[in-house]
Amino acid sequence: MSEHNPDTAFAGVSRLRGRIFGSLAKAASWLGVVVLAWLLFMVVVDAFGLTAASTDWYLGALVGFGAPLATYSAYLYWKRPDLRWIAVRATVIPPAGLIFAGAIFVLFLVFEPFFWFLYYTIAVLPAVAVYGHFATRDDTRAPLAAGFVGVVGLVIGYFVEPLILIMPLPWIMLVWVLVVPAGALIAYRQAPEDRQQQVTILGTGVAGGVLASYLGPALIGVTPDTAVILYAATLLPVAWYNGAVLANDRSAWPGLLGPVVALGAIGGGIVLGGLVGTTGPEPVLDWQFLTSAPSTLPANAGLFPAIVGSVFIIAIVAIVSFVVGVGAAIYLEEYAPQTGVGGTITRIIRVNIANLAGVPSVVYGLLGLGLFVNLIGMGLGIVLVAGLTLSLLILPIVIISAQEAIRSVPEEVREASYGMGATRWQTIREVVLPRAVPGVLTGTILALSRAIGETAPLLMIGAATTVFRPPTGFASQVSAMPLQVFYWSFHQKSAFRELIAPAGVVTLLVVMLSMNVLAIYLRNRYEQQA
Repeated sequence: MSEHNPDTAFAGVSRLRGRIFGSLAKAASWLGVVVLAWLLFMVVVDAFGLTAASTDWYLGALVGFGAPLATYSAYLYWKRPDLRWIAVRATVIPPAGLIFAGAIFVLFLVFEPFFWFLYYTIAVLPAVAVYGHFATRDDTRAPLAAGFVGVVGLVIGYFVEPLILIMPLPWIMLVWVLVVPAGALIAYRQAPEDRQQQVTILGTGVAGGVLASYLGPALIGVTPDTAVILYAATLLPVAWYNGAVLANDRSAWPGLLGPVVALGAIGGGIVLGGLVGTTGPEPVLDWQFLTSAPSTLPANAGLFPAIVGSVFIIAIVAIVSFVVGVGAAIYLEEYAPQTGVGGTITRIIRVNIANLAGVPSVVYGLLGLGLFVNLIGMGLGIVLVAGLTLSLLILPIVIISAQEAIRSVPEEVREASYGMGATRWQTIREVVLPRAVPGVLTGTILALSRAIGETAPLLMIGAATTVFRPPTGFASQVSAMPLQVFYWSFHQKSAFRELIAPAGVVTLLVVMLSMNVLAIYLRNRYEQQA
């Protein structure tokens, strides 16, 4: 007769419960992923009018789209597996550049090129020059001196701007503000020790910008300044990456064909689908939708003012939440007392910050209404109020993520810095923060992704659900993409609910996913540097 061992029986029950719990958790996760994917698929179908296409169109489009991609993917998988990530990066850079170009285009619609031209010339460039002068001599006053020169330049520009009557053409100013710095950065990266080659690369980049201003209107029908923006945000990064890859390994050129194959697959799918099929899709999400203002007619409705409003708001949120949130995290982790009465107060503050992270967003809307509108009197619905209100919403998340990132830096690293004679601030600036940057940036950008999709706080402060002009300053009336989609979702016309609102949702999702991709890229980049 075998002896019963209670420890063994308990371990068997624990393992069984663990397996059951793991299986249930996995099943719930997959169920959520499937349901979310189905909902997103239905939204995409409505936004691009895919239900209007015939079956034969889909068959032709599938063959035209899938054949080039399948052939290229098989080549990379079987013949050149070392080029997979090169192909992925080369394919991602052009659409990322187009998104970045769109953001620049929005900024230059609001702030004229002369604004950037003037302040870049008299504030940014002198500050960079002063910083480089002090930094080459290992002078710790470099940031302070650069900041002082930059502030003086901003003050001078504020008084000088109204007095200037003659100004260059917009595309010339954009070449100076965008192309020259980008070309200088590429030249420094590709030839850090060869001055002659740096000058050649910079001159070639600037000449390309000038050429783009002339060829853009003729080839793709855009204005010269828009052509320069597209060149600086898309063609220059592509040229830099291709040059860097080929300089390292000339045999890696097949990996750089990724965007060409992707573009050919898209074009082949459209052409072959149109040749074979009787009817194609009727997309709502097109260039007209992204560049037009809202309208009472579904065919003319657009999201452009809301896109500009979201960019304005999220820019304010990013600056305020990052500066205040990271500063608060540094104080709580590095300076705040941890024992005694001060330690008790610090723990209370931390608990309250953790609790604030779970407060409903509508409460922050009420807080913004009471604080920024009623108490301070900033006015209803202006850009600044919206940005500050959403900053309050995500500040607890930014502070907590920054605290965890700072706390993850080993204590031995701090002690080694102190042992070499560094002060506390020098240790934080040179040792702790560089190692905490990946976590800080990841938490901040993911929090911004939440802020850009919020609706309730903006409704509470009185932001308009629909505006017909993009904001031109921090005191302008503003709407945002979630507000505009919310308005379309309850419109009396079914076309707005069933077609226009899904197009707005897809646009918002693309922006949010782009921010998440940026967070992953920054995290990986700084983790490698650390």
